[in-house]
Amino acid sequence: MYEFPLTGAQRTFLRGLGQRLEPALKVGKGGLTPAFYSELQKQLRAHELVKLRFLGVERDERASLCDEIADQGRCVCVGSVGHTALFYRQNPEPAERSIALP
Repeated sequence: MYEFPLTGAQRTFLRGLGQRLEPALKVGKGGLTPAFYSELQKQLRAHELVKLRFLGVERDERASLCDEIADQGRCVCVGSVGHTALFYRQNPEPAERSIALP
């Protein structure tokens, strides 16, 4: 499992940034496919913070899907509300980071 330690203040900061984002990816009936994960990797490399929207997924399944996406996608689930979730992975290159954590 990918572990990137985030403090409560950093999570709050990232959730605030995520408020203004449009969902970049959608998970529907097709589930979590290899194409979904490759697109997630592209989005994380480009933006570091990705908003995801669940379509047609039951409430009980969303939490387990968030855990699976965070594990397989090597990112951190910053938070989820309703049908949306935020995922974050810091760019390994300091010069290419677009988000400066507090």
